[in-house]
Amino acid sequence: MRDQLLSILVPPACAICRRPLRDCAAVACTSCLRRLPWLRGHRCPRCGLPRHRDGCPAVRAAFDRAWAPLAYEGAARDLVAALKFRAALPVAGLMAAHLAANLPADLRGAPLAVVPVPAHRGRRRRRGFDAAALLAAALAGRTGLPLTPCLRRTDHGRRQVGAGRVLRRSAGRFEALLVAVPPRAALLVDDVHTTGATLHACALALKAGGAETVAAVTYARTL
Repeated sequence: MRDQLLSILVPPACAICRRPLRDCAAVACTSCLRRLPWLRGHRCPRCGLPRHRDGCPAVRAAFDRAWAPLAYEGAARDLVAALKFRAALPVAGLMAAHLAANLPADLRGAPLAVVPVPAHRGRRRRRGFDAAALLAAALAGRTGLPLTPCLRRTDHGRRQVGAGRVLRRSAGRFEALLVAVPPRAALLVDDVHTTGATLHACALALKAGGAETVAAVTYARTL
């Protein structure tokens, strides 16, 4: 009854096309969901791409494999934007559902643990939430895997006074800080895999702390 009354006062809209939704519990309309660019067929297990131009771009990456169910274009790009830039927080649950339903069998059970890619502190403060953390938590809930938020991030080159056991590994302008014991097998979760630099930096920190394998799992992959 509460949801029905709320839908009258504030009609629900599709997170992708923003048209009104009949179902107040829905996040996106059926038409937009049908337009999601699912990645089918063979893909490189190392980088997650369906094809290479000049060799695998992840050949020197610290993560052991990469996987994403969707291409970062069209409706998938709009869905990610709705979460990150319009604070449509229920979208994280829908994205996690897509991930969980299509996750490869070898990325589902123990000893894997879900590790969210940490957001930039200033960006998280401005937005009021961490998109990757929401996605990772929702995925952990759907798969039953433990959630292990053991990473933080900072600007590259910033000194950490009194860091103690904090381990730093960096790539480009991004620096990953290991602030807790990592799992032996990590399912590193982020919303989008673009160049892979962020995933690489996080995987470096996880492995420096004792992780044996790191699988980079994202909702969408830039082709």
